Amino acid sequence: MPPEVSVEHPAILLDPEPSMRCYFHLANGEEMILDDIGIEVSDLATAKEMALQAIEDIRTEAIQLGASWQGWRLDIADPTGRTLLSITLDPTIH
Repeated sequence: MPPEVSVEHPAILLDPEPSMRCYFHLANGEEMILDDIGIEVSDLATAKEMALQAIEDIRTEAIQLGASWQGWRLDIADPTGRTLLSITLDPTIH
């Protein structure tokens, strides 16, 4: 009978995918709607993708309700409150 050999699974040796918590705050220069929950994402690019989808949802709802988010922006912030990225909610014209 051969001796027991211990083989470590390669996935165990790797650190889990790093993550960061991002908060999506809405602001217009006078008012701010703070996100106090945030989301865990793997990187800023993923947070931006999620923010762009949220903006599309907000725009769609605004159109249906006859509301306007003109002059507002979505700020992606880290847990310290530092703004990592700002995206305007104003519709873009191509």
